[in-house]
Amino acid sequence: MTERPDIIYASEPDLDVAEFRRVLVESGLGAYRPVDDEQRLQQMLSGANLLVTARLSLPGRPLIGIGRGVSDGAWACYLSDLAVCASAQGLGVGRGLLDEARHQLGPKVSLILVSVPEAVGFYERAGMEHLPTAFWYKREH
Repeated sequence: MTERPDIIYASEPDLDVAEFRRVLVESGLGAYRPVDDEQRLQQMLSGANLLVTARLSLPGRPLIGIGRGVSDGAWACYLSDLAVCASAQGLGVGRGLLDEARHQLGPKVSLILVSVPEAVGFYERAGMEHLPTAFWYKREH
């Protein structure tokens, strides 16, 4: 019987843009992100002050998930991306990334996100409360 590799969660503020792009594409979230604009992806990474990753404990430590957010460190954090490669979905990686983000933020900081329609059930099962009073101005491009 083959033993499943461990999943290593960490903060990676200097994450490589190519790895970020690959996980976005392989997770399906790439359909909602500018994956063909490397400069914009780099800006997305550079502007985040929360970057949590999930890697397999295998040679090369392949990246299988990422959580990216912006926080004031005292009150709220907006989680811009939570992406897990399709091959690792259903293994608890998304929940692990949420737990790691909450651990890094501490108990005084709320975690807020906008879900793609396909992931609403995941966030409900993870115990997140649905907020019917959220608003936004949609970006032009």
